[in-house]
Order: sequence, then structure tokens, then C-alpha cells
Amino acid sequence: MHPLVDNLDNLKENELENKINDLTRKYFQTSNTEVKHQISMMLDDYKYALQKKREQSYQETMNSRNKDLDNLIKVD
Repeated sequence: MHPLVDNLDNLKENELENKINDLTRKYFQTSNTEVKHQISMMLDDYKYALQKKREQSYQETMNSRNKDLDNLIKVD
């Protein structure tokens, strides 16, 4: 995790997406390679946090779905 990035667990998905978009815009605005490298590391952290949130949301959806429908289709 990049030292300038705070805890990302308390951010919502849309906040993470907005931050990713903002950092991506800043990445292409600068010509300084060192700054690009730092922004790239921060982008990786935000993208990973967003992926983790989406996977968690998917798992919650799959666990709370109606499983009665699984019994309707029988494959022999």
C-alpha cells in the first residue's frame, strides 16, 4: 500500500471510482516519470480496493439469493 493512501475500506464503490478517474486524469496530465510512477502505485491500491469491494458484494448477493430455484431443475 502506498504511504499516502489512507484506509480504503471505509470508501464506497462510487468514491473509489471517482478517485480512480481523478488519478488517471492526473497521470496523463503530467510528464514527470517519477510522479507517474507514484500515481500508478496509488491507482493499483484503489483498483484493488474496488475489486475487493465488488467481489464482497457479489458474494453477499450469491449467499442471500433464493436457493429454492436450484431444486426446480434436475439434471440426470
